[in-house]
Amino acid sequence: MLELVLWDIDHTLMATGGLGRGLWAEAFQQVTGVAMRKQADVTGSTEQVILRETARLHGIDWDTNLFSRFAEVLGALHVRRAAELRERGHALPGAAAALAALASRGVRQSVVTGNVRTAAEVKLSVFGLDTYLALSEGAYAEDGEERPGLLRTALARAGVAPERAVFFGDTPADITGGREAGVRTVAVATGRTPAGALRDACADVVLDDLSGTDRVLAAVDH
Repeated sequence: MLELVLWDIDHTLMATGGLGRGLWAEAFQQVTGVAMRKQADVTGSTEQVILRETARLHGIDWDTNLFSRFAEVLGALHVRRAAELRERGHALPGAAAALAALASRGVRQSVVTGNVRTAAEVKLSVFGLDTYLALSEGAYAEDGEERPGLLRTALARAGVAPERAVFFGDTPADITGGREAGVRTVAVATGRTPAGALRDACADVVLDDLSGTDRVLAAVDH
């Protein structure tokens, strides 16, 4: 019996309209004192990994204190510029309806994301998506570097066995993480990875998007 649905955020539930990268670069410069010339690949990665690899690209020594400072600054920037995020970004088609439909069934929902927690909360709240999510049961960049570990953390916080949960994501890393954590995966081709590649990554179900609530619910029941 399904007890928990976990959601990735970026390109699964919402998009920042390009603002996210700008905020990231601003936080990087504030924390390191170095203008960001190039960012490490962000697809499917967590903020800890992206920051570590981006720091290396700029010859900056990495340690966990650097990430702690970065997480605080990045979160604060999202809070300060929430109105701009609302203007430039958007919830993806069908996201709110899917969350509402699952909530009406009594299904608990939370997030597993590479975002720092404050940034994740701002992104969800500006589009009204946080209403349906038990964010205290989620897992965030502060909780680790890899998707399988983040998923296990969220499951532990929710007190739910892997076989009673489903994870929605948009990257092969999400699918691999779900598989390693023992969670069924539904991939949504609303990010940078096309549907065929998500199928090749062995997602249990692949959807083009979340716009058909009946299809989303069928995927959860699959």
